[in-house]
Amino acid sequence: MLAILVVVQVPFIYRRYLIGNRAEKVAQIQSQRKPKTDPNYVEYKGNIHVHTSLGGHSTGGFDELIAAANANDLDFVVMTEHYSESYDTAAMTLNGIYGKTLFLGGNEIDTADSDRFFMLPGGADAAGFRFEHTGGVLSKIHSEKGLAVIAYPEKFKTWDSAFDGIEVFNLKTMAKRANPLTLIFDALWSGYSYPALMFADHLKRPDVNLQQFDEISKARRISMFGGTDGHSNIGIHLFGTETGGKLLNIKIDPYDVTFRIVRMHILLPKDVALNRESLIEAIRQGNYFTGFDAFGDTTGFSFVATSGVETTQQGGEVVFSEGLSLKASSPVTARTVIFKNGEKFGEQAETDEFSVKPDGPGVYRVEIYQDALGETGSMMPWIVSNPIYVR
Repeated sequence: MLAILVVVQVPFIYRRYLIGNRAEKVAQIQSQRKPKTDPNYVEYKGNIHVHTSLGGHSTGGFDELIAAANANDLDFVVMTEHYSESYDTAAMTLNGIYGKTLFLGGNEIDTADSDRFFMLPGGADAAGFRFEHTGGVLSKIHSEKGLAVIAYPEKFKTWDSAFDGIEVFNLKTMAKRANPLTLIFDALWSGYSYPALMFADHLKRPDVNLQQFDEISKARRISMFGGTDGHSNIGIHLFGTETGGKLLNIKIDPYDVTFRIVRMHILLPKDVALNRESLIEAIRQGNYFTGFDAFGDTTGFSFVATSGVETTQQGGEVVFSEGLSLKASSPVTARTVIFKNGEKFGEQAETDEFSVKPDGPGVYRVEIYQDALGETGSMMPWIVSNPIYVR
Protein backbone atom coordinates (compact mmCIF):
# COMPACT_ATOMS: atom_id res chain seq x y z
CA MET A 1 0.00 0.00 0.00
CA LEU A 2 2.84 2.36 0.86
CA ALA A 3 4.59 1.56 -2.43
CA ILE A 4 1.38 2.22 -4.38
CA LEU A 5 0.87 5.52 -2.55
CA VAL A 6 4.43 6.60 -3.41
CA VAL A 7 4.09 5.61 -7.07
CA VAL A 8 0.78 7.49 -7.37
CA GLN A 9 2.48 10.66 -6.16
CA VAL A 10 5.29 10.59 -8.72
CA PRO A 11 3.32 12.49 -11.43
CA PHE A 12 2.47 15.25 -8.96
CA ILE A 13 6.06 15.55 -7.82
CA TYR A 14 6.99 16.00 -11.48
CA ARG A 15 4.17 18.51 -11.95
CA ARG A 16 5.55 20.49 -9.01
CA TYR A 17 8.88 20.59 -10.83
CA LEU A 18 7.17 21.87 -13.99
CA ILE A 19 5.17 24.49 -12.08
CA GLY A 20 8.37 25.64 -10.38
CA ASN A 21 10.04 26.04 -13.77
CA ARG A 22 7.00 27.97 -14.99
CA ALA A 23 7.21 30.28 -11.97
CA GLU A 24 10.86 31.00 -12.80
CA LYS A 25 9.88 31.73 -16.40
CA VAL A 26 7.15 34.12 -15.26
CA ALA A 27 9.68 35.96 -13.09
CA GLN A 28 12.12 36.14 -16.00
CA ILE A 29 9.47 37.53 -18.36
CA GLN A 30 8.26 40.03 -15.77
CA SER A 31 11.80 41.33 -15.28
CA GLN A 32 11.55 42.69 -18.84
CA ARG A 33 8.31 44.59 -18.29
CA LYS A 34 7.71 47.78 -20.27
CA PRO A 35 4.18 48.80 -19.28
CA LYS A 36 2.39 51.26 -21.55
CA THR A 37 0.89 54.22 -19.74
CA ASP A 38 -1.54 56.81 -21.03
CA PRO A 39 -0.99 60.16 -19.28
CA ASN A 40 -4.71 60.87 -19.59
CA TYR A 41 -5.82 57.76 -17.68
CA VAL A 42 -5.12 56.00 -14.38
CA GLU A 43 -5.30 52.20 -14.14
CA TYR A 44 -6.83 50.57 -11.06
CA LYS A 45 -6.87 46.84 -10.34
CA GLY A 46 -9.33 44.81 -8.33
CA ASN A 47 -11.69 41.86 -8.14
CA ILE A 48 -15.38 41.28 -8.74
CA HIS A 49 -17.72 38.49 -7.57
CA VAL A 50 -16.69 37.99 -3.95
CA HIS A 51 -18.73 36.43 -1.13
CA THR A 52 -18.37 36.14 2.63
CA SER A 53 -20.17 34.06 5.25
CA LEU A 54 -22.67 36.92 5.56
CA GLY A 55 -24.53 35.68 2.48
CA GLY A 56 -24.00 31.97 3.09
CA HIS A 57 -22.13 29.46 0.90
CA SER A 58 -18.84 30.85 2.21
CA THR A 59 -16.55 30.41 5.20
CA GLY A 60 -14.69 33.67 4.58
CA GLY A 61 -14.86 36.59 6.97
CA PHE A 62 -14.32 40.34 6.69
CA ASP A 63 -10.92 40.29 8.41
CA GLU A 64 -9.53 37.67 6.01
CA LEU A 65 -10.99 39.52 3.04
CA ILE A 66 -9.63 42.95 3.98
CA ALA A 67 -6.20 41.53 4.76
CA ALA A 68 -6.05 39.71 1.41
CA ALA A 69 -7.19 42.75 -0.58
CA ASN A 70 -4.64 45.01 1.11
CA ALA A 71 -1.81 42.47 0.84
CA ASN A 72 -2.45 42.21 -2.91
CA ASP A 73 -2.53 46.00 -3.32
CA LEU A 74 -6.06 45.89 -4.74
CA ASP A 75 -7.67 49.23 -5.42
CA PHE A 76 -11.21 47.84 -5.30
CA VAL A 77 -13.26 44.72 -4.52
CA VAL A 78 -16.84 44.33 -5.75
CA MET A 79 -18.85 42.29 -3.24
CA THR A 80 -21.72 40.16 -4.58
CA GLU A 81 -23.29 38.74 -1.43
CA HIS A 82 -26.15 36.26 -1.73
CA TYR A 83 -29.42 37.83 -0.61
CA SER A 84 -31.34 37.10 2.57
CA GLU A 85 -35.06 37.46 3.22
CA SER A 86 -34.32 38.80 6.70
CA TYR A 87 -31.77 41.54 6.07
CA ASP A 88 -30.00 43.57 3.38
CA THR A 89 -26.70 41.75 2.84
CA ALA A 90 -25.43 44.44 0.45
CA ALA A 91 -25.78 47.06 3.19
CA MET A 92 -24.20 44.82 5.82
CA THR A 93 -21.20 43.70 3.79
CA LEU A 94 -18.06 45.77 3.27
CA ASN A 95 -18.76 49.20 1.76
CA GLY A 96 -16.28 52.05 1.57
CA ILE A 97 -12.51 52.15 2.00
CA TYR A 98 -10.73 49.72 4.30
CA GLY A 99 -6.99 50.23 4.36
CA LYS A 100 -6.04 50.88 0.74
CA THR A 101 -9.05 49.12 -0.88
CA LEU A 102 -12.45 50.43 -1.93
CA PHE A 103 -15.25 47.91 -1.34
CA LEU A 104 -18.58 48.08 -3.18
CA GLY A 105 -21.56 46.17 -1.78
CA GLY A 106 -23.55 44.33 -4.44
CA ASN A 107 -25.80 41.28 -4.60
CA GLU A 108 -26.03 38.07 -6.58
CA ILE A 109 -29.72 37.80 -7.49
CA ASP A 110 -32.13 35.38 -9.17
CA THR A 111 -35.23 36.10 -11.25
CA ALA A 112 -38.45 34.13 -11.80
CA ASP A 113 -37.00 33.07 -15.17
CA SER A 114 -34.10 31.32 -13.38
CA ASP A 115 -31.64 33.93 -14.63
CA ARG A 116 -28.86 35.07 -12.32
CA PHE A 117 -27.25 38.50 -12.20
CA PHE A 118 -24.91 40.66 -10.20
CA MET A 119 -26.79 43.74 -9.07
CA LEU A 120 -24.49 46.76 -8.54
CA PRO A 121 -24.97 48.33 -6.14
CA GLY A 122 -27.00 45.84 -4.13
CA GLY A 123 -30.04 46.65 -2.07
CA ALA A 124 -33.02 45.56 -0.03
CA ASP A 125 -34.93 44.52 -3.20
CA ALA A 126 -32.51 41.67 -3.93
CA ALA A 127 -34.49 38.88 -2.28
CA GLY A 128 -37.81 39.90 -3.86
CA PHE A 129 -36.46 39.88 -7.41
CA ARG A 130 -36.67 36.07 -7.50
CA PHE A 131 -40.45 36.44 -7.87
CA GLU A 132 -40.23 38.81 -10.87
CA HIS A 133 -39.44 38.18 -14.52
CA THR A 134 -36.03 39.15 -15.87
CA GLY A 135 -37.28 42.11 -17.94
CA GLY A 136 -38.99 43.72 -14.97
CA VAL A 137 -35.98 43.18 -12.71
CA LEU A 138 -33.64 44.83 -15.20
CA SER A 139 -36.02 47.76 -15.66
CA LYS A 140 -36.09 48.38 -11.90
CA ILE A 141 -32.30 48.14 -11.56
CA HIS A 142 -31.74 50.50 -14.48
CA SER A 143 -34.33 52.97 -13.17
CA GLU A 144 -32.09 53.35 -10.12
CA LYS A 145 -29.05 53.80 -12.39
CA GLY A 146 -27.76 50.42 -11.28
CA LEU A 147 -25.93 47.75 -13.19
CA ALA A 148 -26.97 44.15 -13.94
CA VAL A 149 -24.39 41.76 -15.37
CA ILE A 150 -24.93 38.08 -16.10
CA ALA A 151 -23.52 35.57 -13.64
CA TYR A 152 -22.94 32.02 -14.90
CA PRO A 153 -23.80 32.51 -18.59
CA GLU A 154 -23.86 28.75 -19.15
CA LYS A 155 -27.13 28.68 -17.14
CA PHE A 156 -28.63 31.91 -18.50
CA LYS A 157 -31.86 31.83 -20.55
CA THR A 158 -33.21 35.30 -21.37
CA TRP A 159 -30.58 36.41 -23.88
CA ASP A 160 -32.82 39.07 -25.45
CA SER A 161 -32.98 41.03 -22.17
CA ALA A 162 -31.23 44.36 -21.56
CA PHE A 163 -28.34 43.17 -19.35
CA ASP A 164 -25.17 45.27 -19.13
CA GLY A 165 -22.43 42.66 -19.31
CA ILE A 166 -21.39 39.03 -18.96
CA GLU A 167 -19.12 37.19 -16.53
CA VAL A 168 -17.29 35.27 -19.26
CA PHE A 169 -14.63 33.93 -16.91
CA ASN A 170 -15.65 32.49 -13.52
CA LEU A 171 -12.71 31.18 -11.55
CA LYS A 172 -14.70 28.78 -9.37
CA THR A 173 -16.69 27.34 -12.30
CA MET A 174 -13.49 26.86 -14.28
CA ALA A 175 -11.85 25.10 -11.32
CA LYS A 176 -14.83 22.75 -10.92
CA ARG A 177 -14.24 21.51 -14.46
CA ALA A 178 -10.78 20.33 -13.47
CA ASN A 179 -10.19 16.80 -12.17
CA PRO A 180 -10.79 17.15 -8.41
CA LEU A 181 -8.18 14.54 -7.41
CA THR A 182 -5.56 16.14 -9.62
CA LEU A 183 -6.37 19.56 -8.16
CA ILE A 184 -6.17 18.30 -4.58
CA PHE A 185 -2.84 16.48 -5.08
CA ASP A 186 -1.43 19.46 -6.95
CA ALA A 187 -2.46 21.58 -3.98
CA LEU A 188 -0.63 19.19 -1.64
CA TRP A 189 2.62 19.31 -3.61
CA SER A 190 2.57 22.78 -5.19
CA GLY A 191 -0.03 24.82 -3.31
CA TYR A 192 2.30 26.09 -0.61
CA SER A 193 5.06 27.34 -2.90
CA TYR A 194 3.06 28.33 -6.00
CA PRO A 195 -0.63 28.62 -4.96
CA ALA A 196 -1.88 31.00 -7.67
CA LEU A 197 0.11 29.46 -10.51
CA MET A 198 -0.88 25.94 -9.43
CA PHE A 199 -4.56 26.90 -9.45
CA ALA A 200 -4.29 28.73 -12.76
CA ASP A 201 -2.63 25.68 -14.34
CA HIS A 202 -6.06 23.99 -14.31
CA LEU A 203 -7.93 26.75 -16.16
CA LYS A 204 -9.18 26.42 -19.72
CA ARG A 205 -10.35 29.12 -22.13
CA PRO A 206 -14.19 29.29 -21.92
CA ASP A 207 -14.81 29.07 -25.66
CA VAL A 208 -18.61 28.87 -25.45
CA ASN A 209 -18.91 31.91 -23.18
CA LEU A 210 -16.64 33.96 -25.43
CA GLN A 211 -18.64 32.93 -28.49
CA GLN A 212 -21.85 33.98 -26.75
CA PHE A 213 -20.34 37.34 -25.85
CA ASP A 214 -19.14 37.90 -29.41
CA GLU A 215 -22.59 37.13 -30.77
CA ILE A 216 -24.42 39.53 -28.42
CA SER A 217 -21.83 42.31 -28.85
CA LYS A 218 -22.49 42.39 -32.60
CA ALA A 219 -25.93 43.84 -31.86
CA ARG A 220 -25.18 46.20 -28.96
CA ARG A 221 -22.53 47.38 -26.54
CA ILE A 222 -21.93 45.14 -23.56
CA SER A 223 -18.90 44.44 -21.39
CA MET A 224 -17.25 41.24 -20.18
CA PHE A 225 -15.13 40.41 -17.18
CA GLY A 226 -13.48 37.66 -15.20
CA GLY A 227 -14.85 37.03 -11.70
CA THR A 228 -13.19 35.19 -8.85
CA ASP A 229 -16.43 33.83 -7.36
CA GLY A 230 -14.44 34.00 -4.15
CA HIS A 231 -15.90 32.01 -1.27
CA SER A 232 -12.73 30.90 0.52
CA ASN A 233 -14.28 27.47 1.10
CA ILE A 234 -12.82 24.93 -1.37
CA GLY A 235 -10.68 22.30 0.31
CA ILE A 236 -10.65 19.45 2.78
CA HIS A 237 -10.06 19.04 6.49
CA LEU A 238 -9.93 16.15 8.95
CA PHE A 239 -11.73 16.37 12.28
CA GLY A 240 -12.83 19.65 13.78
CA THR A 241 -15.38 22.05 12.30
CA GLU A 242 -15.29 25.17 10.14
CA THR A 243 -14.72 27.19 13.31
CA GLY A 244 -11.61 25.34 14.42
CA GLY A 245 -10.03 22.17 15.75
CA LYS A 246 -8.93 20.92 12.31
CA LEU A 247 -6.18 18.33 12.27
CA LEU A 248 -5.49 18.70 8.54
CA ASN A 249 -6.77 21.72 6.65
CA ILE A 250 -6.12 22.27 2.94
CA LYS A 251 -7.90 25.31 1.55
CA ILE A 252 -7.34 25.81 -2.18
CA ASP A 253 -9.18 29.10 -2.62
CA PRO A 254 -8.38 31.55 0.21
CA TYR A 255 -8.99 35.14 -0.87
CA ASP A 256 -5.25 35.80 -0.81
CA VAL A 257 -4.79 33.21 -3.59
CA THR A 258 -7.84 33.89 -5.78
CA PHE A 259 -7.09 37.63 -5.74
CA ARG A 260 -3.75 36.85 -7.38
CA ILE A 261 -5.20 34.75 -10.22
CA VAL A 262 -7.69 36.93 -12.10
CA ARG A 263 -8.22 40.69 -11.84
CA MET A 264 -10.13 43.53 -13.44
CA HIS A 265 -8.01 46.48 -14.53
CA ILE A 266 -10.17 49.56 -15.03
CA LEU A 267 -9.15 52.80 -16.72
CA LEU A 268 -10.41 56.12 -15.37
CA PRO A 269 -9.64 59.58 -16.75
CA LYS A 270 -6.94 61.13 -14.58
CA ASP A 271 -9.35 63.79 -13.32
CA VAL A 272 -11.92 61.19 -12.15
CA ALA A 273 -11.44 59.74 -8.67
CA LEU A 274 -12.01 56.06 -7.96
CA ASN A 275 -15.23 55.78 -5.98
CA ARG A 276 -18.49 53.84 -5.93
CA GLU A 277 -20.03 55.78 -8.83
CA SER A 278 -16.98 55.87 -11.11
CA LEU A 279 -16.34 52.15 -10.59
CA ILE A 280 -19.89 51.22 -11.60
CA GLU A 281 -19.73 53.51 -14.63
CA ALA A 282 -16.40 52.05 -15.79
CA ILE A 283 -17.93 48.56 -15.65
CA ARG A 284 -21.00 49.77 -17.51
CA GLN A 285 -18.90 51.33 -20.28
CA GLY A 286 -16.44 48.43 -20.53
CA ASN A 287 -13.43 50.64 -19.81
CA TYR A 288 -11.36 47.79 -18.40
CA PHE A 289 -9.66 44.51 -19.25
CA THR A 290 -9.40 41.11 -17.58
CA GLY A 291 -5.92 40.00 -16.57
CA PHE A 292 -4.90 36.54 -15.40
CA ASP A 293 -2.18 37.94 -13.20
CA ALA A 294 -1.15 34.48 -11.99
CA PHE A 295 0.85 34.34 -15.24
CA GLY A 296 2.45 37.72 -14.53
CA ASP A 297 1.32 41.26 -13.75
CA THR A 298 -0.89 42.54 -16.58
CA THR A 299 -0.75 46.17 -15.47
CA GLY A 300 0.14 48.41 -18.39
CA PHE A 301 -1.84 46.70 -21.15
CA SER A 302 -3.49 49.04 -23.64
CA PHE A 303 -5.97 48.64 -26.50
CA VAL A 304 -6.98 51.82 -28.33
CA ALA A 305 -8.33 53.09 -31.62
CA THR A 306 -6.68 56.17 -33.09
CA SER A 307 -7.58 58.38 -36.01
CA GLY A 308 -5.48 61.49 -36.13
CA VAL A 309 -5.86 63.34 -32.85
CA GLU A 310 -8.62 61.30 -31.15
CA THR A 311 -7.99 58.16 -29.12
CA THR A 312 -10.76 55.75 -28.10
CA GLN A 313 -10.26 53.32 -25.21
CA GLN A 314 -11.58 49.77 -25.06
CA GLY A 315 -15.30 49.74 -24.38
CA GLY A 316 -15.81 52.81 -26.55
CA GLU A 317 -17.25 53.50 -29.99
CA VAL A 318 -15.51 55.07 -32.98
CA VAL A 319 -16.59 55.88 -36.53
CA PHE A 320 -14.83 53.90 -39.26
CA SER A 321 -12.47 55.84 -41.51
CA GLU A 322 -9.56 55.02 -43.81
CA GLY A 323 -7.12 56.52 -41.31
CA LEU A 324 -8.40 54.49 -38.34
CA SER A 325 -5.89 52.23 -36.59
CA LEU A 326 -6.22 49.74 -33.72
CA LYS A 327 -3.22 49.25 -31.46
CA ALA A 328 -2.72 46.65 -28.72
CA SER A 329 0.25 47.16 -26.39
CA SER A 330 1.45 44.49 -23.98
CA PRO A 331 3.67 45.14 -20.93
CA VAL A 332 5.89 42.21 -22.05
CA THR A 333 6.60 40.40 -25.31
CA ALA A 334 3.80 37.93 -26.06
CA ARG A 335 1.45 36.67 -28.78
CA THR A 336 -1.34 39.12 -29.59
CA VAL A 337 -4.56 38.10 -31.33
CA ILE A 338 -7.12 40.65 -32.54
CA PHE A 339 -10.66 39.41 -33.17
CA LYS A 340 -13.38 40.99 -35.30
CA ASN A 341 -16.96 39.87 -34.56
CA GLY A 342 -15.54 36.79 -32.86
CA GLU A 343 -13.32 35.73 -35.78
CA LYS A 344 -9.54 36.02 -35.78
CA PHE A 345 -8.63 39.22 -37.66
CA GLY A 346 -4.91 39.50 -37.01
CA GLU A 347 -2.17 37.79 -35.01
CA GLN A 348 1.46 38.45 -34.22
CA ALA A 349 3.84 36.48 -32.00
CA GLU A 350 6.71 37.78 -29.90
CA THR A 351 5.64 41.40 -29.85
CA ASP A 352 4.76 44.06 -27.32
CA GLU A 353 2.89 46.23 -29.85
CA PHE A 354 0.57 45.14 -32.63
CA SER A 355 -1.33 47.54 -34.88
CA VAL A 356 -3.92 46.75 -37.53
CA LYS A 357 -6.23 48.78 -39.73
CA PRO A 358 -9.87 47.70 -39.47
CA ASP A 359 -11.38 46.76 -42.81
CA GLY A 360 -14.79 48.13 -41.90
CA PRO A 361 -17.31 48.42 -39.08
CA GLY A 362 -17.27 45.63 -36.51
CA VAL A 363 -16.54 44.64 -32.93
CA TYR A 364 -12.79 44.34 -32.30
CA ARG A 365 -11.20 42.89 -29.19
CA VAL A 366 -7.83 41.47 -28.10
CA GLU A 367 -6.51 38.33 -26.44
CA ILE A 368 -2.86 38.00 -25.43
CA TYR A 369 -1.09 34.68 -24.80
CA GLN A 370 2.14 33.78 -23.01
CA ASP A 371 3.39 31.00 -25.30
CA ALA A 372 6.70 30.98 -23.45
CA LEU A 373 4.91 29.32 -20.49
CA GLY A 374 4.18 26.19 -22.51
CA GLU A 375 0.75 24.68 -23.16
CA THR A 376 -0.78 26.51 -20.19
CA GLY A 377 0.23 29.87 -21.60
CA SER A 378 -0.65 29.09 -25.20
CA MET A 379 -4.16 27.76 -24.49
CA MET A 380 -5.35 30.08 -21.72
CA PRO A 381 -5.32 33.84 -22.44
CA TRP A 382 -3.21 36.06 -20.22
CA ILE A 383 -5.12 39.25 -21.09
CA VAL A 384 -8.61 39.70 -22.57
CA SER A 385 -9.73 43.19 -23.54
CA ASN A 386 -13.19 44.61 -23.83
CA PRO A 387 -14.13 45.50 -27.41
CA ILE A 388 -13.79 48.68 -29.38
CA TYR A 389 -16.95 49.16 -31.43
CA VAL A 390 -16.20 50.48 -34.91
CA ARG A 391 -19.41 51.85 -36.47
